Amino acid sequence: MSVCPVCNGFRDVYLICTNCGEPMLESGRIMDFYDNYSPYMEIDIMKMEDNYPDTKSGDKCPHLYSCPNCHQDEVILIKE
Repeated sequence: MSVCPVCNGFRDVYLICTNCGEPMLESGRIMDFYDNYSPYMEIDIMKMEDNYPDTKSGDKCPHLYSCPNCHQDEVILIKE
């Protein structure tokens, strides 16, 4: 069982927006935005449905980062 360091507060990842150069905000796991019940689903099951081929086999957790300035979103795969 792998543990995401961002989900569990062990590490922060700081990104700069490639569009405007402002700091981006971490908004949580991308699969939590799929529907009303997805935040409550088993993480490994959601990784099989997230359309990112490397998340389950590569022990990566997809996180959404958003720019508060220009509203650009980016998904970053965090190594667990």
